[in-house]
Amino acid sequence: MTVATLKTTAAFEPIDKAGLLALAEKGKSDPKAVRTVRCKTVAEGKRFRHLNYVRNLPPHIVDEPPALLGDDTAPNPTEALLAALGSCVAVGLQANAVARGWTVRSIEVDLEGDINITSVWGTGDLSPKPLGLTAVRIKARVAADGATEAELDELVAHAAHWSPVLNTVQNPVPVSVEREKA
Repeated sequence: MTVATLKTTAAFEPIDKAGLLALAEKGKSDPKAVRTVRCKTVAEGKRFRHLNYVRNLPPHIVDEPPALLGDDTAPNPTEALLAALGSCVAVGLQANAVARGWTVRSIEVDLEGDINITSVWGTGDLSPKPLGLTAVRIKARVAADGATEAELDELVAHAAHWSPVLNTVQNPVPVSVEREKA
């Protein structure tokens, strides 16, 4: 079982509600707009440690734990996936709470997933089995002034329904992998 927790209980700096509403209107005015996002992953050469470059940000490091022959310096790829999923759900919770006029006091999203790792990336047991995460469980806790318990339940369902990362994980998406000649 893999466990990742996104915990945001410090005082919230409010997001710009006018900016949020302007962004929402922009989406409504061009509902077919598609943006391409990019990441370049480079093996650092230290066991399974990888540097992931996104935009002009410092590299996001991904590693493996010692049980999987890594140095345990960063989340492993599956944990990074859960962190991305939790962050996307949390962003949706916060944006929708603000859009509804609520003051967010805290958001916590706990994620856990089940994975069979016996194939060891195709070098171990290659007998037929489901590969990758076979189940993911998400629990969201939101505290917001001005919201009832029923409204918070609906907020969580709404944010989950519209989460881009959650939808990518839940729904089949075409992925192509090819070797690029050096």
